[in-house]
Amino acid sequence: MPGLVPPSAGEIVDRPIAYAQQVRAANNDDDCDLANTMVAKEWQGTEVDRKDMSQLGKVQQLRLAELSFPQHIRFRFVLRVALHGGTAGLLWGFLIVIAGFSFVYLSIAEMASMAPTSGGQYHWVSEFAPLGAQKFLSYLVGWLCFTGWQGAICALCFIAGTIIQGLIILNDEIYLPQAWHGTLLTMAIAAFAVLFNTALAKNLPRVEVFLLVLHVFGLFAIITVLWIMAPRASARDVWFEFTNAGGWNSKGTATMVGLLSPVISTIGYDCAVHMAEEVNNSSSSLPKAILWSFTFNALLGFIIAITLVFTLGKVEEVLASLTGYPFIQVFYNTTKSYTGTNLMTLIVILTLTSSAIAEVATASRQLWSFARDRGIPGYRWVAHISPGYNIPLNAVLVSLLVTSLLSLINIGSYVALNAILALTVVSLLTSYIIVISCLVLKRIRGQALPISRWSLGKWGLPINVAALCFLAPILVFSFFPLATPVEAETMNWAVVIYVGVMGFATIYYFVYGHKVYLPPVALVKRDEYRY
Repeated sequence: MPGLVPPSAGEIVDRPIAYAQQVRAANNDDDCDLANTMVAKEWQGTEVDRKDMSQLGKVQQLRLAELSFPQHIRFRFVLRVALHGGTAGLLWGFLIVIAGFSFVYLSIAEMASMAPTSGGQYHWVSEFAPLGAQKFLSYLVGWLCFTGWQGAICALCFIAGTIIQGLIILNDEIYLPQAWHGTLLTMAIAAFAVLFNTALAKNLPRVEVFLLVLHVFGLFAIITVLWIMAPRASARDVWFEFTNAGGWNSKGTATMVGLLSPVISTIGYDCAVHMAEEVNNSSSSLPKAILWSFTFNALLGFIIAITLVFTLGKVEEVLASLTGYPFIQVFYNTTKSYTGTNLMTLIVILTLTSSAIAEVATASRQLWSFARDRGIPGYRWVAHISPGYNIPLNAVLVSLLVTSLLSLINIGSYVALNAILALTVVSLLTSYIIVISCLVLKRIRGQALPISRWSLGKWGLPINVAALCFLAPILVFSFFPLATPVEAETMNWAVVIYVGVMGFATIYYFVYGHKVYLPPVALVKRDEYRY
């Protein structure tokens, strides 16, 4: 760009907004012009929010959501039974995962307070990574988050859609399930979630409150029914019976592979981060939302896990259920009623649908933010915000398209669900590892960190290191196939998609992306730092 000299890595820009407009003007980015998409005063945040945005070199473009702190808590728990290590492996694994992720979310909560932005991880990497690696690592993490959150939408919609298909199988003996039926149901759930994030966006807060109440009371109703009516396994069998259902070389390996189920239930509570620019008093409320959401759901998830393993009945029977979901078979075996099973399963479907609505909001904001910094092809169109609407409509539509395309995998492969779930896990885990590693390195070197309203203080480095010690082995086992010997049906195809997406992103960066990508650190202008 002739006549435009970008700041060196890590340099504080005196006039960040002016610089951003200069960059966009040099690239004829009229659709990304910040001045044309500023929200009306009544939809802006507090004075602290405006100061945070100014320090990050951004102008508020999204409408402040009518959400208070409690409503920002996201509830999600996926009822999957994966007994590679037996019931004991599932329960002890759940406890290990909860303990490990507590260090992860404490680390993320602090970074969210340092830099409350929709960019999340890729912004933090841009600020905290070593100078020579800031731009490329930030770009790569942006693609990892894009992959992880888009995969999360598809996974949730796929689960909700195929659970509906499972209910049809249970209730209609002559129904012949087809893979494309599940794909169409997945697309329908995704379209419903997109509708709530666009045309019904103003009513979303009230709907979310209703669904969250339904989630909590509904799941406790399910738990109560199972404990009262279902047969009980012995405590000794549940807590100490490890198995090796996947044919691995040891029960320990089988248990580690089986950790994917509790990991899926506890990953992604940083979703509120990507709504940062629509949250009132975000630098203070986001850390609380992340930690309270994780704590509540970890407790509820563990209670559900205990309930399921104690009331499974004959494991071989429920795992062989024609519905495709063992918990549906558990519900039916317990109630002996189609109506009761349908109602209990409906609660799960509504819970998953509400989570899909939230995931669409999260993924679209992350994608919009990354496009705003010109990190993806077609960034002008994706980053466009229509004046007056102040929602990233184009990014929401891209999320629908990506989900629909990913759901087509199901037509040709029965193991699509596990591939998509694993892809979400490995992408987000990798982003966590990179950003926390950058923070650890900065702390070890004694370099300054941004002032934050929520801080780990002297415990920051030990907590960050503990998070990395937990994440590293979990990431490795997330790439493992479901069982041995490895065949097409048991292969973990997530590794293929993961390598493909990262390969495309890297090639695009070195061919064209590095010329236009604007790393967030180039716009940062902070008044205070701490050591």
